[in-house]
Amino acid sequence: MNSIWTKHIKMPRFQPLEDNAKTDVLIIGGGITGILCAYFLQEKGIDYILAEGRNICSGTTRNTTAKITAQHGLIYHKLIKSVGTEKAKMYLDSNLASVKKYYELCQNLDCDFEKKTSYIYSKNNRAKMEREAAALDKLGITPSFSDADELPFATAGAIGLPGQAQFHPLKLIAQLAPKLKIYEHTFVKKLSENTAITEKGKITFQRLIFATHFPIDNKHGMYFLKMYQDRSYVIALEHAAQLDGMYMDEDKAGISFRNYQDYLLLGSGSHRTGTKSENWKGLRKFASTYYPNAKETSYWAAQDCMSLDHIPYIGRYANRMSECFVASGFNKWGMTSSMTAAQILTDFIIGKENPYSPVFQPSRNMLKPQLLLNGLEAAFHLLTLTNRRCPHLGCALKWNPAEHTWDCPCHGSRFDHRGYLLDNPANGNLKTTRS
Repeated sequence: MNSIWTKHIKMPRFQPLEDNAKTDVLIIGGGITGILCAYFLQEKGIDYILAEGRNICSGTTRNTTAKITAQHGLIYHKLIKSVGTEKAKMYLDSNLASVKKYYELCQNLDCDFEKKTSYIYSKNNRAKMEREAAALDKLGITPSFSDADELPFATAGAIGLPGQAQFHPLKLIAQLAPKLKIYEHTFVKKLSENTAITEKGKITFQRLIFATHFPIDNKHGMYFLKMYQDRSYVIALEHAAQLDGMYMDEDKAGISFRNYQDYLLLGSGSHRTGTKSENWKGLRKFASTYYPNAKETSYWAAQDCMSLDHIPYIGRYANRMSECFVASGFNKWGMTSSMTAAQILTDFIIGKENPYSPVFQPSRNMLKPQLLLNGLEAAFHLLTLTNRRCPHLGCALKWNPAEHTWDCPCHGSRFDHRGYLLDNPANGNLKTTRS
């Protein structure tokens, strides 16, 4: 179960940190967010260390569909209602700036970067699409409106945003990373004030960036209540249709589409980690119906952190941790959000005011219905009797028969059948680990 991004590519490898070290900025996490933070800090001449517990890009980054777009579902109509026009425009402009930054970064690199029109479509609700188009128009963008004729079924309409992009994420990272100060297999076991304890030493720092997908510190910020994790599924098909655009259904249960070379990537099946799902079954049924002559060549799953209000948490980790910063809660739009995060956090580090940071502030008001649901979910699974419990905060683990893993429905930690950690926020293996 590996994504197409892992095929035919040799990622750079780095030595573990074998002793104590000292740095101005410590970045924990070697996915695309951490790598981009390191890249831009190095450009600014800032002293930093990036510590990755395994290999770089061995987690969420390698399982993306790698769409670079400011079109994050039907979000702008919702944002205008929830945070107002000014902050909704701030969100839009920050993501458009990130698309542009990728273009500048990828222009002279071989990472299969292609400009594309991004589409959100609906199969049965044209009114939703018209509302979103009106919201974008209010924010200064005039989207196109079409019937999405290149999809294999009829739609009620699609909103197109030109000038977006797609790429091969690991090809980009493989070219950026070799010049960066990275330590792999340097697992941060514990944090104290200005010190990170690793398996073979300690790293002292002045400032800290959590780029760990789900934040690993539970003492501040309440991220374990402000987020949950969601899994979704992707298959890659050969001998299927070639599409000019990238497509996403506005319905959570719908299908997303993009091409990569001769492959068609289909995505769907979103559900809270640790709950029952069809996994790849729905996608395979769809493929057999609409692309009967296609051949499945790869399949994989992605895991995403979901915020309370559909806006990522990017900025100061917590009010009492003024020199610690976080990037999380990307809500399935990790490629654009990682660039946005790297730009904002680099500005924080160098003392520059970023015009987009207010909308992403992690300490914003979080009194949302999802907060109550997250709390109730955690309470239920804390009280559930079971032998297998997550070392993060003690929730009951659920067996995932499709992927042969133990999954936490509270905060999304996952472990293989032997008990080895696959996905955080847990910071270690199960006590029942078997070799």
